[in-house]
Amino acid sequence: MVVVIVEYRIDRRSGVPAFQQIVQQTKQALRLGVLVPGDRLPTAKEVAEVSAVNPNTTLKAYRELEREGLVEPRPGQGTFVRRTLARPSAGTDSPLYGELVAWMSKAAGAGLEQEDVAALVTSAMEKQYAAGNTPAAGVSTPGSTTTGSMTTGSTGATTTRSTSE
Repeated sequence: MVVVIVEYRIDRRSGVPAFQQIVQQTKQALRLGVLVPGDRLPTAKEVAEVSAVNPNTTLKAYRELEREGLVEPRPGQGTFVRRTLARPSAGTDSPLYGELVAWMSKAAGAGLEQEDVAALVTSAMEKQYAAGNTPAAGVSTPGSTTTGSMTTGSTGATTTRSTSE
């Protein structure tokens, strides 16, 4: 049996409502393939114990995810992932992720702080995607496939996947 443990990290200084942070972190885990269809999300009580948020906050987030068709509640069992947002070339085990980590390391080595890196990445994304979803000039985007399972994700949430028999 596969067990997934998700711990949401709520940043109370961000100005983003806690329920929206839970939605965003869940979507990010879905995009990275950390959460996959069939995985059970933590109960509202479990999230409240770890993240110090009101259980109703978590339930509101789960209702939003359900409305978007990403999760489904199963009475007496919990809330389960219904579909993924992952793309093979977007996971943390993809070559693109490895290149991004190497770039981040270079940026940190050059003395850039997290906010500097975020500004650069945001600017590059806006420039790239404002012109449509086409590769930037001089940038090759070879196809890649991924295999294996992820054990953690950089989602704002801490996620652990394990197999128990």
